[in-house]
Amino acid sequence: MFKKVLIAEDHELTNISVQKTLDELGIADTRYVYYCDDAFTWIRNAIKAGQPYDLLITDLYFEEDHCKQALVDGKALIQAAREVQPELKVIVFSAENRAPIVDNLFKTLSIDAYVRKARRDAQSLKQAIHAVYQHHTYLSPDLKQTVKAGNSYEFTTFDVTIIKLLSQGVLQKDIPYYLQQKNIKPSGLSSVEKRLNLIKEVLDFSNNEQLIAYCKDIDII
Repeated sequence: MFKKVLIAEDHELTNISVQKTLDELGIADTRYVYYCDDAFTWIRNAIKAGQPYDLLITDLYFEEDHCKQALVDGKALIQAAREVQPELKVIVFSAENRAPIVDNLFKTLSIDAYVRKARRDAQSLKQAIHAVYQHHTYLSPDLKQTVKAGNSYEFTTFDVTIIKLLSQGVLQKDIPYYLQQKNIKPSGLSSVEKRLNLIKEVLDFSNNEQLIAYCKDIDII
């Protein structure tokens, strides 16, 4: 079993719950921090001391407060940690349940496990720790079907182009002009509107702002 574990979690009650779970697994050498910057500092110091952490368990989102952080969320922490310790095992423990965002963590950051904060999450966390220790990946059972369904929509180059234009402040009615300038077809307003409506319908969004935010979250744009 893992011998040295670092927990990055900004909610005290969750921190206590994770600590109890690790205690039950017999993992004694643990460190708990509330900020991503602090977590990264502990990771670097442990490497310098020749006693690196075996496992990082981190939340995905951290609330802002008076302590300004260079690493503002779990994703940034994982990226930074992997740069200095590529072999570090990572479990994300978060309430996020949007399938493409979860799937993207496995694809772009190569996380080892994702456990959703929900009913029986302590048991799921134990299962995830055991799986990762045995060099397997783990995904909370309640998310498996959701991720599978979420992957059914594939963004095309055309989709990415028009969403990127929207994110840059171009009005929807003006997008055809930009498409025509770059000789991208189809370029009619009707085609743009139909495509955006289809994407929002599939992903269950009601406006373009939600779609833009979502695409940023999953690194489409």
